Amino acid sequence: MIKNMATRAQVRFATREEGVTFSEHPSAIHAQFYVHNDGYPEFLGVEIAKSLLDSTKVDSWEIEYLDTKHTDLDYIYYVWQVSGKTTWISIFKVAGYTIYGDRAMEYKDECIFVGEPQKLLEKYD
Repeated sequence: MIKNMATRAQVRFATREEGVTFSEHPSAIHAQFYVHNDGYPEFLGVEIAKSLLDSTKVDSWEIEYLDTKHTDLDYIYYVWQVSGKTTWISIFKVAGYTIYGDRAMEYKDECIFVGEPQKLLEKYD
């Protein structure tokens, strides 16, 4: 399958907390990066999982301010971590925006993956 090279994504880091589900966008994140190319799960998702499992280097991430918003994202990734617990990853397919005059209406994003890094590799690698 041929992928669009400009598949844009954000990678956000969130703390695992009681009562916060992995299949919804969290209200608080602690770091955020922008990835302009190859943001689809078969590349970026695999890259994140491999980095977590064996310290594989990740390239081409741009650090962003926590409140930076994009209207052209294809995917949003969350890396959920807290000391003493396993790391989980969530992937959201961004539904996009429809523009109405001077306001934008955001559609609900679809959570397409929730799991530990090894499960991500089993699904997408």
